[in-house]
Amino acid sequence: MGRWASQLCRRKPLDAMIEEVDAEEAGGLQRTMGLGQLTLIGISSVIGTGIFFVLGTGVPKAGPAVILSFVLAAVVAGLGALCYVELAGAVPVAGSTYSYAYASLGEGAAYLVAWCLVLEYGVAASTVAVSWGQYLNEVTGTLFGFTLPDAISQPPGAGGLVNVPALVVVLLCSLLLARGTRESAAVNAVMVAVKVGVLIFFAAIAFTAFDSGNFADFAPHGMAGVGLAASGVFFTYIGFDTVATASEEVRNPRRTIPLALMLTLGAVTALYILVSLAALGAQPAGRFGEQAEAGEAILAQILRDVTGAGWPALVLSAGVVVSIFSVVLVSLYGQTRIVFSMARDGLVPQVFHRVDRKRHTPVHNTWVVGVLVGGLAAFVPLQYLADLTSMGTLIAFVAVAAAVMVLRRIAPDAPRSYRVPLYPVVPVLAAVSCLYLAWLLPGVTWTLFGCWLLLAAALYLCFGRRHSALRDGPATDGHADEAAKASKESEASTADVEAGA
Repeated sequence: MGRWASQLCRRKPLDAMIEEVDAEEAGGLQRTMGLGQLTLIGISSVIGTGIFFVLGTGVPKAGPAVILSFVLAAVVAGLGALCYVELAGAVPVAGSTYSYAYASLGEGAAYLVAWCLVLEYGVAASTVAVSWGQYLNEVTGTLFGFTLPDAISQPPGAGGLVNVPALVVVLLCSLLLARGTRESAAVNAVMVAVKVGVLIFFAAIAFTAFDSGNFADFAPHGMAGVGLAASGVFFTYIGFDTVATASEEVRNPRRTIPLALMLTLGAVTALYILVSLAALGAQPAGRFGEQAEAGEAILAQILRDVTGAGWPALVLSAGVVVSIFSVVLVSLYGQTRIVFSMARDGLVPQVFHRVDRKRHTPVHNTWVVGVLVGGLAAFVPLQYLADLTSMGTLIAFVAVAAAVMVLRRIAPDAPRSYRVPLYPVVPVLAAVSCLYLAWLLPGVTWTLFGCWLLLAAALYLCFGRRHSALRDGPATDGHADEAAKASKESEASTADVEAGA
């Protein structure tokens, strides 16, 4: 039992993480991105993961006060972002929360956190891909008078059987990612410009029909409804932590990662509030739930109702078709880098760590992830996907807050380009607020999440602990000193003797 506890608690030293990255750099991932490209990746990952359809599920819970739900979710995300900023400066390697947890909380916790991240990024990509078919039908219906049958274009549970467009967009994004990071970043920059332009276009037109009377019954379900909606819309903020997964492909990561994180969160929050205010002012709150149940593209329908013409809705839908592609692209990017880091540590098969010598991308990793995510998007009902994304994100944020506090204790002198203000108040508030939002999620989400963690634990026991790169070494603190390094072989021999006994 003592040996198992040692395995679960062993930490990976910060120095070892950075040395591995430096050793791999020539033949591994390449540092090709700057602050602008990285911020665009963050914005791209966030905007579109829900704002184009989440009002259909958020407004019925909170009414017009869903605006406060977005603010509440932004505050919680902001607390988490401050923790990410400190850790990104101290642990500038791919893997995001997984790497932070490995350096502070130990291998067992890091493995479970990694599976929360797999859930977060993979299910987020699936969630967004699900709505691609709805907006694609808006475009083809207006231009050509043709739409795909509901059975193959709508989410399961909303009139569809197999969501073919969702599967197609995931596989196309996988193809682009496999070709190269530089190419993916360039395409993403163009798509972000389209996405932001479309949202501003929507708000400008929707505000022409603004009716303050729509806000008369502002919070019909009280603050309980606001909190419940916040737990559901929280997944729309997950993209900013994708920034941290790019640490090995960014120039000067200790400076670039923190700046990109804060710029991303600020820009996203402003746009979400703008779009929500415009949409709620343009139509009564009661219509949002009806439109969601009917599988309508809500923002496009608002423009059609406001203008009485089809072209504004067509512009929006065409923009959304492009922008949702970008969300899927960067969400898949984040997940592949998490799995890449796990494979380097031996916790998943080495096929996920192989980098193509010409393109400098983990090609096999990308295609395996793409097929799995595409399957989720094609066959799983939307609401389960959205809530599971929120759950994975919230638990990952709790781990980040805990990692900040643990690393402050075990590695107080490690280089940090930024320190969380009001320590330890901010990380404690971040953890408590995330746990509160998670507690508000439906029971079925907790059940599915529990099954997911049980699956992760089984995989760790069967594969991860046996193949871990640290399996022959002792548990170590996050910033081992020279004496600990010198006694490594002696302690490993002792552990082997105890195992034999």
